[in-house]
This record gives sequence, structure tokens and C-alpha cells, in this order.
Amino acid sequence: MAQRKHSVFSVVLGVIGELLITAGVLIGLFIVWQVWYTDIAANKLQAETVEKTVKEWGEPPALKIGKPQYTDPHIKDAKPKKGEILGIMRIPAFGYGFEYTIREGVDMESILDKGNFGKYANTAMPGQVGNFSTAAHRQTFGAPMRNVAELKDGDPIVVETKDKYLVYRVTTADLIVDPSKVEVVAPDPYKAIADHNPNSEGALNPTRRLLTITTCHPPFVSNERWIIHAELDHWVDRADGRPIEIVDPQEVPKDYKGPKPLSPSNLSTRTIDAQGAPQSKES
Repeated sequence: MAQRKHSVFSVVLGVIGELLITAGVLIGLFIVWQVWYTDIAANKLQAETVEKTVKEWGEPPALKIGKPQYTDPHIKDAKPKKGEILGIMRIPAFGYGFEYTIREGVDMESILDKGNFGKYANTAMPGQVGNFSTAAHRQTFGAPMRNVAELKDGDPIVVETKDKYLVYRVTTADLIVDPSKVEVVAPDPYKAIADHNPNSEGALNPTRRLLTITTCHPPFVSNERWIIHAELDHWVDRADGRPIEIVDPQEVPKDYKGPKPLSPSNLSTRTIDAQGAPQSKES
């Protein structure tokens, strides 16, 4: 009788052990899918979408560097449909091949999980006065903002649209807030934060052309948000060529005499002054 009880106990332990092993394998497979495969799938989709979008817009002049313009970019008011492509986000500090589409809306499954940057509803369009506010993943599903901690004040962020390159400069690179702090996407986030009120008069009456990127912090835990703020510095007519900020130094024409291209590995070239931006701009 004792032997039988011992055998039953052994069988139960064996079953529990097998279940634990199976659970461990399933959890491991889920982690591989979440961390590795979703990045591959999202980045493959993004590469195809960016290529298709650029072809539809028309390729800018090959190897030509466009003239920076510091005038009003004259962005028309628009009411984009959810999921509509608004532009391509280019952050040269993350590499010259960094390019992800920007879509209207921040729906997780249909927009952010496809590797896109998503634009918050009712925020400014790219280049408009106000706050063009976006969100993107920092971990998994393409993780376009994986290297957010590498961004520095003064770094360019370029938003390519159908007819313009809008060159923003980072003004706040290391703001970390609670997800409830909606002040960061207010029309004027600086005034909203100062007033502790996203609906204060100053927050709702912007005078600057701003860009905001929100992403999760820290990776995997994501109980806070890392915020990047940037302000429009200049724009380049897409038909005139590409802005120097997104041109690989190896592709710069030998006869080019303008500002030097950004070198992500050389911090001395990552400031506004080093890029040759004029100190005064036309309104």
C-alpha cells in the first residue's frame, strides 16, 4: 500500500514537472516573439511602406542638397482620416537609414504595433503653429524610439511630407513624466507644464511650431513616459533636394559649400551653431 501511494505521488510530481516545463517553453517562445519577431515584422512592413510612399510622392533630386528656408512653410489646415500617412520621421542621430511613417491616430494594434509613429488626434499638423504630437514604441514592434536616450538638445528631427522637409531641433531631450501628464502634448507644452494646466490660456494659444514625441519608459516596465520636444528650425522644398541634416557625409557632393552634415558619433557637430543655422529667422 505504501508503494502504491509512493507511485501515485511520483506520477503527480511528474505531471506537475512536465506542465512547468511546458509553461516555461511557452513563456520563452512568447518572449522571443514579443522581443525579436515583432521587431522584424514591423521593420519589414515599414521598409515596404516607406519605399511605396516615397515613390508615390516622387523621389527628390538625387544627391542634391536643398536650400534651407526660414520663412513660413504655409501648412494648410487638414482633417486627416485615422491611419492616413502624414509624413516620414527621420532622426539622423539614430542613423541615416532611420525612416518610419507617421500616421494619424495612436491606436495600438493598427498603428503603433505596425512600427508607425502615431499622431495624437486634435494636435497640429507637421510644420503648423502648435504642437505636432506623436507617439512611438520604445520596445518591440519595430521599436523606433529604442535609442531615445541618445538624443541631445540641438539634434535635428526631420519630418518629410509630400512637398517639404521640416527640420526641427530638439529643445528638450530628457523629460520623463507620469502618463497622466497630458500637458506635454498641449498646443504649447512649455506653458502648460509651467501652469500645471493643459487648458490654461497660454497653453491653448501657441506661437511656436513644435514637435513632441512620447515613448515608454523604462523599457518593458513602461510605467512612465519619455518626452522629446523640438521646435521647427527651417524647411526645405522637396523638389529642391534633401536637407543636409539627413545626408550621409559620404554622399555629400565635393563642390558643396554649405553647413557640414550631422555626424552622430561627433557631438561637436550636433549643435545648432555647428550646423550653421542663422541666428535670426524671417517670420
